Amino acid sequence: MTPSSNRARYFAALGSGTLVAFSLPPWGWWPLAFVGVAIFARITTSGTTRPRTQFLLGTLFAFGWFAPGMCWMWFLTPPGYVIAVLLFAALHGVASVIGSRSLYPLVALPLAHALAETFRFSFPFGGVPLASLAISQSASPLVGIVRIGGPLLLTFCVLQIGFALSQLVVAPRMKHIAAFSALIAFIVCAGIVAPHGHDTGETRNIAAVQGGGPQGTLAINTNPRDVVERHLAATRTITSTNLDMVIWPENVIDVADFYTSKERIEVAEQAARLHAPFVVGITEDMNARYFTNAQIVVNEDGTLGDRYDKVRRVPFGEFVPLRGLLETLGAPVDRIPRDALAGSDIAQLHVGDTTVGVVISWEVFFSGRANEGVEAGGSLLVNPTNGSSYTGTILQTQQIASSRLRAIENGRWLVQVSPTGFSAFISPTGHVFDRTGVSEQRVLERTINLRTGRTLYSNLGDLPFIVAMVALLGSLAFIARKRRVSTQS
Repeated sequence: MTPSSNRARYFAALGSGTLVAFSLPPWGWWPLAFVGVAIFARITTSGTTRPRTQFLLGTLFAFGWFAPGMCWMWFLTPPGYVIAVLLFAALHGVASVIGSRSLYPLVALPLAHALAETFRFSFPFGGVPLASLAISQSASPLVGIVRIGGPLLLTFCVLQIGFALSQLVVAPRMKHIAAFSALIAFIVCAGIVAPHGHDTGETRNIAAVQGGGPQGTLAINTNPRDVVERHLAATRTITSTNLDMVIWPENVIDVADFYTSKERIEVAEQAARLHAPFVVGITEDMNARYFTNAQIVVNEDGTLGDRYDKVRRVPFGEFVPLRGLLETLGAPVDRIPRDALAGSDIAQLHVGDTTVGVVISWEVFFSGRANEGVEAGGSLLVNPTNGSSYTGTILQTQQIASSRLRAIENGRWLVQVSPTGFSAFISPTGHVFDRTGVSEQRVLERTINLRTGRTLYSNLGDLPFIVAMVALLGSLAFIARKRRVSTQS
């Protein structure tokens, strides 16, 4: 193959990844994920299979995908954004090499790329499970498959459909069209008929408070009292007398000690007025090195109830990995002068007589956190978040999409509440209700059904699917290598 034809393949790979990027929120054109993957599949399964070429094709495909889809990270750390995009793109480069040198590349390549996604969901620094193929499909007919295998199985399905589509376009035989249609129908139907929990017969009246205010702000440049005042003002507009709980977003109260603060007294006054417990997001000082980020229950009588401290922290947002090394090298880390202390609690809160599964902000991107809350008896899910540090809506819309996935995966209603947007109620089928606008001050009120029962994914988790994919890809790679050695000898 000539250098010019290789260059054309490289540009095509980059373009196919860009199509996948536009399947993600905030653009949300989910069919483009299949188109982008199909074009990439055609490029990577035709022509030379030299490892170097395959690595570059896979890397460029993922770069076109991640560079737009993860650009929210620029507001945390520009160098970190560049490094993360290149690192995660390189994982798909490695996946292309492994998949293309395995038996049946049309199956091995989707497996390899799905496992590359699994790896970046947990490494480095806890992982960055955003801009994912699963998120891109939160509004597609395929999304129900997450009730069986979560985001990993949905990711594999998108990749496998894209690779199958690439062959269907080249050789549109009737049997191939029938097989492809059967595959799509099976995935959709499996998601529909899979267990998804059921109503308990009880309901809860919930108010979610979005105080409003500007975006693109940092805690170090903001008067924390302003945020409290906006949420108090919004809360004072509530006139309902039959609420079961009121939810405030993540870290809207930033104090040295919440118990002794006037903010606790102010929240308690509103809890007494509305005869409902409050679930409020607080940030407290620990010492010169650490702070805490938690959701805490304020009861009607002003006493403090359950508390959940955030377990999954945002790298370069709530803590600085390798802080000592970066400071030695002179890298600027003053935007985050202290690190959040990671919690170790089970992801649940008892709010009155209701057990709530809780995932704070970043944690909603990790399916295991929400599942832990449901496993502990959560009859609904709550995602208090704070996206006010980011300009634009890439992160915020991907968070709504992730909340949809968590609701469907666990068969639970989910309440997302943010100080500046987006806040919403999300049903167990993934439908979004009452979504707020950016910077809007608004109180959402809705009566939702408590739910019980667990989905297959809630019972199984990711491990069985990871083991199955690794075993199948390993077998295909081993057999292909054995055949190459046999041929050469």
